[in-house]
Amino acid sequence: MDLLGLRKEIDEIDEQLIPLLLKRMDISKQVAQYKVERGIPVLNEKREQEILDNVAEKCGEQGNTIKTVFSATMDASRALQHKIIGGGKELRDKINNASREKSLTANGEPIACQGVDGAYSGKAANALFPDSPVKFFKQFEDVFEAVNQNKAKFGIIPVENSTAGSVHESYDLIMKYRFYVVGAYDLKIDHCLCAMPDTKYEDIENVYSHPQALSQCNDFLKSFDFTGINFTNTAAAAKYVSECGKKNAAAICSESAAKKYGLKIIKKGIQNISNNQTRFIVISKSLVIDDDANKISLIFTVSHTTGSLYRVLGRFSMSGLNLTKIESRPIANGEFRYFFYVDVQGSVRDESTMDLLCALSDELPDFSFLGNYYEKN
Repeated sequence: MDLLGLRKEIDEIDEQLIPLLLKRMDISKQVAQYKVERGIPVLNEKREQEILDNVAEKCGEQGNTIKTVFSATMDASRALQHKIIGGGKELRDKINNASREKSLTANGEPIACQGVDGAYSGKAANALFPDSPVKFFKQFEDVFEAVNQNKAKFGIIPVENSTAGSVHESYDLIMKYRFYVVGAYDLKIDHCLCAMPDTKYEDIENVYSHPQALSQCNDFLKSFDFTGINFTNTAAAAKYVSECGKKNAAAICSESAAKKYGLKIIKKGIQNISNNQTRFIVISKSLVIDDDANKISLIFTVSHTTGSLYRVLGRFSMSGLNLTKIESRPIANGEFRYFFYVDVQGSVRDESTMDLLCALSDELPDFSFLGNYYEKN
């Protein structure tokens, strides 16, 4: 049989499958009604696993492949049942009762940032909240605590750079505090090599900056055999170089930080790529959803079984949602288990998106809805 003939045979089989799948979904609706009347949860992991094991046994060498098909069918049936039952009441109420704003504002209240005056986080804060004062704190966790103790309305923290990747400390703190994410800002980063006015290029040996900035400029550092030395913040590194009196020291920082601390800009644009951006998020103790919200952030864990993460991610695809970020961080319980942080393009005003989030909140262990917000750039 030629290819066209084989394809025709597959089409005929698919035509037979469609009514069977539709019938299965119709019965799933009846199952949902039965569960509603008796208060039975949608997910029955033990039954699903028994079915999948039975499928694998019956299908021989194709067992794992057919299991994947059946698991996707089960996930679709469960999604339908959740929609009928209206699960995730706690999350629905939280989202429906959230503050709604046309544009995120702090109403003049302070914004917390890590570092010192001249830091990139301060530039992000000024761009998002031009009418609010910025308070700087030494450590990233100090920013979370400032928000926690109501010393600041919002906190601004970097989470990702287009060159150096994720800021792992930020994600660990997001996992720890579970504050809401109510905004985001993508800031173009132009790094400069800066030193005291009387320092010459050939004098420089040590270059101070935040590890992310050093990573973003590592090609430049290697080309001159400079030694990168970690510092808490790019602007704090500039401040240190201006005060330490070392002629062999330089800092990687912004142009504005160099001017702020009286440093000479030796070379501009030393980052590895010209289109270098850092994503900052706005953290809050209260849930605020922007009218133009276009991104959703979540945290969850999955059961320690084969394919569990794959099946969860498939649910987003099933709902037509695009994942833009997934970050895994250790739970730190000694068992090599992980939290997953996920960014998804979408809005909770979309009914199918809301249904998915509510279903996941019922099914997944340690699920947290962090927010639905607008990302500005």
